[in-house]
Amino acid sequence: MLKSLGGLIYFSQDHTMVDVRIYSEKQKGKSMEKYLDYSIEQIAKLCKTPSPSGYTAKAQAYLVEELAFLGYTPKLTNKGSVLVNLGGSGHGLILSAHVDTLGLMVRSIKPSGRLRFTQIGGFPNNYVETENCTVITRDGREYSATIQLVNPAAHIRKDIPDTKRDDANMEIVLDEKVFTKEDVKALGISAGDFVALDPRFVMTEKGFIKSRHLDDKASSGLLLAIAKYVREEKVQLNRNIWLLFTMYEEVGHGGAAGYPENITEIISVDMGVVGDDLETDEYKVSICAKDSGGPYDYDITTALIQLAKK
Repeated sequence: MLKSLGGLIYFSQDHTMVDVRIYSEKQKGKSMEKYLDYSIEQIAKLCKTPSPSGYTAKAQAYLVEELAFLGYTPKLTNKGSVLVNLGGSGHGLILSAHVDTLGLMVRSIKPSGRLRFTQIGGFPNNYVETENCTVITRDGREYSATIQLVNPAAHIRKDIPDTKRDDANMEIVLDEKVFTKEDVKALGISAGDFVALDPRFVMTEKGFIKSRHLDDKASSGLLLAIAKYVREEKVQLNRNIWLLFTMYEEVGHGGAAGYPENITEIISVDMGVVGDDLETDEYKVSICAKDSGGPYDYDITTALIQLAKK
């Protein structure tokens, strides 16, 4: 199915750049431009929708609305995943992507009115240094802020290059006139509030997309384009195809539950790591045979390799 649409995704080594192109050998002479444009539109909308793991309701609602607009009947699982059947018959096959992202939560409010944070997912803290962000309270209020070093002025600190980037040496500074813990609490902010990172979505004239959260919203946008393609082109599927958009991948249990009974295979469509001695680059599709948790299914991996060679 992925091969028939011919989706190609690649990520740079820091997972912040993607080039999305859609080709189709079966559709030579026909323009696939609208599906390319649609996929980019969806990637942009998803990237701009905050969804750190644990705070994904807006992304869930958007996916349900968009899939219903395309003519499907999506549903939410008890785990919060969005599941939709594209049609077809026979043994079920799931194509899965995740829309949850890395992010932060408020760990505590400091006496100074600054916020100490804790990570959602795993990443080096220097990746978010000086980043704009949004603090989201439990009652839905949003406050803009910045992540920075404690006392970040290079004019008075000569040890900045050697300072460890961790939650003890970094903090969130609200764009509010607050000077005490009580000032911050009066805004409705408390420990456990979510913090969404600014995606900084940009599409260049040459067709490159630069943004946070392309892992895995780029893949999610392409799966939506597949759904649109199948519906509008009246594609006859020889498998019962499902799409599954999960919400907890960044914390390790995204697709752990919620499958229909007839599913025999699941293929995760996600970022492809580039670097070191890996036999890939930014212009290739990666087929992952193993990750830190162990090898993937032998038969499915072999079948994907054979399809790619064809």
